[in-house]
Amino acid sequence: MTPPKTSWRVQLVFFTFIRMLSSIGFRMVYPFLPVFRDALNVPLETLTRAVGLRSLVAAIVGPFLATVGDSRGRRTGMLLGMSVFVSGAVVVSLWPTFAGFVTAMVLMLIGKVTFDPSLQAYIGDRVPYAQRGAAITITELSWSSAFIIGVPAMGWVLGRAGWLAPFQLLGLMVLVCIAVLAWLLPKDAQAGAAGRGMLANFRQVLRSRVGRAVLLFSLLTCVANELVALIFGVWLEDSFGLQLAALGAAAAVLGIAELSGEGLVALLTDRLGKRRAIVIGLLVNCLACLAMPVFGGTYLGALVTLFFFYVSFEFVIVSSIPLMTEVMPAARATMMSGFFTFASIGRAVASLLTPLLFAQGFGYNTGAAIVFNLLALWCLQGIRIGSENP
Repeated sequence: MTPPKTSWRVQLVFFTFIRMLSSIGFRMVYPFLPVFRDALNVPLETLTRAVGLRSLVAAIVGPFLATVGDSRGRRTGMLLGMSVFVSGAVVVSLWPTFAGFVTAMVLMLIGKVTFDPSLQAYIGDRVPYAQRGAAITITELSWSSAFIIGVPAMGWVLGRAGWLAPFQLLGLMVLVCIAVLAWLLPKDAQAGAAGRGMLANFRQVLRSRVGRAVLLFSLLTCVANELVALIFGVWLEDSFGLQLAALGAAAAVLGIAELSGEGLVALLTDRLGKRRAIVIGLLVNCLACLAMPVFGGTYLGALVTLFFFYVSFEFVIVSSIPLMTEVMPAARATMMSGFFTFASIGRAVASLLTPLLFAQGFGYNTGAAIVFNLLALWCLQGIRIGSENP
């Protein structure tokens, strides 16, 4: 059957919905970390290391799958990522143990980091750079929507149907989306040999000084964010004795913060310039890290400072994506795959540091986050596009 001729706006809405589902699968682990810890009967340190393993495996495997978006076409790359995501839900349903839980987390993240670069390359192919920030922002609404809508919904499902139910529901919904996407988009044009294209694109990224600066920037910003994001649920539970519903509500508040950050990107980033917007976001994030230990003695103070932490980080990341899509236009999917791969490496690094720092006090986590943010700011100076490239 011939695919329907759908408007660009309809496609963006559908892409955003798919990304919201994959983001829920990734993000629901964080606020419900204490719940999964108790359900699976494993120590907190073991669970945080498992989250780090998820990021590390995705960082190793993800790039090879994500480059399919360059070598075989954007549609093929997106469908592959969604299929891998569904396989994670199948695995944990058939193998409901801690090992199955970890395997599901890994496969779902690999699916996400395979799907996202192909989608962003698809947008980069069709939207001029001057307007790309707004287009990217629409799909990035999925990230905050996952916290505002998805995580509280999964908390409700988890509380009534058990810890497996969120995985099963997400897997089923993405499976339906696979069928819709396969019908909605035309088949990719015939591409060259996958192996040759993949290796050539990897070499292009790794040999470029600008490409290496992009990768390091991604790693550093995600280490900074994960040092707080990975442990905030435990911090809130330990400090204020929050239960499942309250943790879900806190996640919704932070989702609203991220939605606000995305709204600011739509309003400001193309006007200010991507680079200037990123600098502002990093500096505000550092201020939020300074404020958290000071004002986090009350539940309201903790939520307010976390709110600004999430607003500023989301502003940084969403402002970064349109900049990074223009670094290497000939290898967009590979460049964006590298961006997300090093984000995963950053999360893996942070998963090792986070419990060690938290054992000394939450202020050590926020202080380390400031250091990594400042290093990211230094890396940003080496990222140039077009005629700026050295």
